Amino acid sequence: MAPYAQNCRTKPSLDQLRRRPQRWLITGVAGFIGSSLLQQLLALNQQVVGLDNFATGFRHNLEDVRAAVGSNWENFTFIEGDITDLATCRNACKGVEIVLHHAAFVSVPASLADPLAAHRVNVEGFMNLLTAVREAGVKRLVYAATSASYGDDPAEVKREEVIGKPLSPYALTKTINELYAELYGRLYGLETMGLRYFNIFGRRQDPNGAYAAVIPKWIANLLNGERCTIFGDGETTRDFCHIDNVVQANLLAATTQEPAALGTVYNIGNGGCTTLNALYALIRDGLAALDPAFAQVKDWPAAYGPFRPGDVRHSQADIGKATRLLGYQPSVSVAEGLHKTLAWYVAQARG
Repeated sequence: MAPYAQNCRTKPSLDQLRRRPQRWLITGVAGFIGSSLLQQLLALNQQVVGLDNFATGFRHNLEDVRAAVGSNWENFTFIEGDITDLATCRNACKGVEIVLHHAAFVSVPASLADPLAAHRVNVEGFMNLLTAVREAGVKRLVYAATSASYGDDPAEVKREEVIGKPLSPYALTKTINELYAELYGRLYGLETMGLRYFNIFGRRQDPNGAYAAVIPKWIANLLNGERCTIFGDGETTRDFCHIDNVVQANLLAATTQEPAALGTVYNIGNGGCTTLNALYALIRDGLAALDPAFAQVKDWPAAYGPFRPGDVRHSQADIGKATRLLGYQPSVSVAEGLHKTLAWYVAQARG
């Protein structure tokens, strides 16, 4: 029933959850990552509370999960609300053992346009959640951090111990989250772990809007017969990571019994890098090979635009720390993940 790829390192954590179901809170549950976590937890017979204000999440994501998990949907309780409201956070945390925090203001360009909104959601909202978690006696908080925290660090391979100056309000707000989480761990004994995500992609990722992530946006463009734009020269690199790997990392962080694993942050990526030019070719050629109706896209070149302010030139995750302390091993490669993702979007386009 569980939809996500596993490996020998994740099996103990899954067995542990099946033996002892727990009560979880997922903030941002109607989003791309949140709904994927929800599907996996319900497939494992867990009790899940979900919180979302539908600012960037969608009701149809929850309906998609409902169709996938069948009768296990009865184990889900949804709260429509906002983490910027402390009372809502307190209500959501009642009786919860583990929190997976993914509600956030997530766009670098949007944070440049509205830094106050980014601060309100990502800093004030995170403080509300920390307060509610502490008061409710929640056992553990696993929260979404970001590779944007590396800022202007010149190293192409990013290691958790070294970060540079932030290049956007978004990056700064998420770095502040890490500082507060570590502080609450030291002062109040809260078990926290931050997962610095590197360019996550997969099913249910929203392709619409001015600030959509590159993979769903390009897929949508090609499906709609539109040209794709690469910002810069196309030699910018990213560590693209499929959603199955993110689900694995969250479950490992939530269930680890290793004391040394607590109170810190981890890079979650594939541990490799792909240029935007190579990524475009993989998506274009993959779509053409997947469905004869789109065979013509193989001949379509990309358009090029100026570099975007706030973007990092090169970004690759050193995942050694997550492998060593959490047992994290990416189970889905970029190529395999793109094949799965393209198949899902094509199926959605067909209705």
